[in-house]
Amino acid sequence: MSEAASKSTAGTGPRMAIGRQRRVWNLRAKDWAHHVSNNEGLRQVVDAVVETAVEVGGPELGTVVDLGTGSGQVVLELAGRATRALAVDVSAAMLDQLVARAREEDRATVETMVCPIEELTLPPASVDLVVSNYALHHLRDRDKETLMADVLRWLRPGGHLVLGDMMLGRGGDAADRAVIAGKVRQLARKGPGGWWRIAKNAFRMLLRVHERPLSASAWSAMATRHGFTEVRVRPVVQEAAILVARRPLEARPAAS
Repeated sequence: MSEAASKSTAGTGPRMAIGRQRRVWNLRAKDWAHHVSNNEGLRQVVDAVVETAVEVGGPELGTVVDLGTGSGQVVLELAGRATRALAVDVSAAMLDQLVARAREEDRATVETMVCPIEELTLPPASVDLVVSNYALHHLRDRDKETLMADVLRWLRPGGHLVLGDMMLGRGGDAADRAVIAGKVRQLARKGPGGWWRIAKNAFRMLLRVHERPLSASAWSAMATRHGFTEVRVRPVVQEAAILVARRPLEARPAAS
């Protein structure tokens, strides 16, 4: 992965957003692994991403890239099957946690790169599997579009994308409304603290501040539009789902 490099993002707005993400995740790095291990929903999504990656990639995964790796819950599970495993995150502190765990677990194939997802570049057709878990909903929608095109280019023909994330719209269809209603009921039972989270999450969802999730159907349509085939989505828990998509053996141009 020595050819991997950063690409600049024009304008101060995107840079300010990336700077904020870096500060937030640097502060959360020390306790993040503990948080994931004690959050049943997050653990289920991690497990689903790992199981799906092994299912589509086979026993030998080749070169794996984990976008927004955090402290490495997914990449460390896959590293034993990978020839190379590149863990990418905006937070150097998160990657310090990952490096320490990789040493403890003797995961010599793991490499790290401090880089915002929006600025990552990789050589064309250099990767067999791209994974991401609960990271891409932080990207702006246009950056999601750009990333989808980039991932298709980075993958070798026949390679796969496995994406686990919050896949939820803003209540535009019955499935979204059912998930939102369930979350509201769950939080409301927690009293004032839960009521505060309802208000905070409603603000974030309506204004798309810091978190910008897309529905499963929107992700599926985006992957198809950019040239992926065998696109499928399956729910995991509450608002989380897994998307799987494959770069065709003969790449076709993305729809205009």
